[in-house]
Amino acid sequence: MRKPYRKVVVGGTFDRLHLGHKALLRKAFEVGQYVYVGLTSDEMIRNKPYAEKILPYELRLADLLKFFDVNGYTDYRIIKINTAIGFADRIKSLEAIVVSEETYKGALIVNRAREEKGLKPLDIVTIKLVKSRIGSKISSTLIRAGLIDPFGNPLKKKD
Repeated sequence: MRKPYRKVVVGGTFDRLHLGHKALLRKAFEVGQYVYVGLTSDEMIRNKPYAEKILPYELRLADLLKFFDVNGYTDYRIIKINTAIGFADRIKSLEAIVVSEETYKGALIVNRAREEKGLKPLDIVTIKLVKSRIGSKISSTLIRAGLIDPFGNPLKKKD
């Protein structure tokens, strides 16, 4: 089956690889023949909630590589990023960006940066947020806080 885009980009911290991350990555490989993955550097995540609990870059990279291997994904490149735009305003051949509903505004910022450099804006492919069993979205923040597991199941409070 022919994929709609030759080259797509997706980015994130990908801490505690969960169902939401996996849905985002699967969509990127579904729509793109080649996927560029921007993986946030340790320096970039210092101000995130529970930053001290975020896995180091090398472990997050290893988790991504394992996920790609298990799923048979081979046409990709992972690039460390230090800003929200990363490299997306420098690779002319990119055609689309894959985001969640929550990160859609980031795609608009990327497109503005591309246009400022004379590059064509990217088509924006958006996925719905994956809900947890406690009602809110599955997020690394909730996992780091000890409220849910990577599958969105609530964790028992420790007494």
